[in-house]
Amino acid sequence: MYFAYVDESGDPGAGGSHTYSLGCVLVEDRIWPATFNDLIDFRRHLRARFGVPVRAEIKANYLLRNGGPFRALGLSEMARFAIYRGFMRLQPKLGTLVFAVVVEKAAAEQRYPQRDPREIGWERLLQRVERVTTKWGTTAMIVHDEGEATLVRKLARKSRRAGTAGSMVGTGILRRPARLLLEDPVPRNSQQSYFVQVADLAAYAAFRLVHPPPPRPVNIVPAPRTTDAPLLPVRREVDRTEGLLREAQAAED
Repeated sequence: MYFAYVDESGDPGAGGSHTYSLGCVLVEDRIWPATFNDLIDFRRHLRARFGVPVRAEIKANYLLRNGGPFRALGLSEMARFAIYRGFMRLQPKLGTLVFAVVVEKAAAEQRYPQRDPREIGWERLLQRVERVTTKWGTTAMIVHDEGEATLVRKLARKSRRAGTAGSMVGTGILRRPARLLLEDPVPRNSQQSYFVQVADLAAYAAFRLVHPPPPRPVNIVPAPRTTDAPLLPVRREVDRTEGLLREAQAAED
């Protein structure tokens, strides 16, 4: 069984960010205890090196804007980038599967007028989870950040009974119900879940993979280099729907 931890980056509204992104961290149940211990060890390393409390919530927005627990620490921008880069390099070492979905809101509005970007992103994410569970014959449980419980539950139930996916050949739609999803998705306060926090960082990293930051003398999150690639192994896809969805994923179809 896999636990699929999910968090978002960006906002779904017409204004604000150009994209709405979802990061997903898949942790197999048999390695969950060891993976969790490795995350604790890494957090202790951050405490020893940067003074970040082990229980502090680490989110991309806090690193970028020096907010949350980082405001009181007085860390430099380079120090905060080192923390971000450390998380990116940690993910492949943990034995987790990580992927992300990035919805281009302007393209989404043109193709699907007035459709909620959250629905588009979650449908695509659930398609990826369905492919993983079907290919490997295992089950999965969704654990996501609080705030969208009603919407996520509705979409997960729909995916379980009437899930579909676009065909790799032609323009048809394939019936791909996510029958191996367990229970309804479980909302968690991200402050209480290290894995949801990693999903948040993955979502932001995927956004920056699609929209690199503008040049600056010092970038808190520069354009990813090969050695800093957050989603390993990485494959970048552009959906056939005129760039509506761009996906950096770790699981093959």
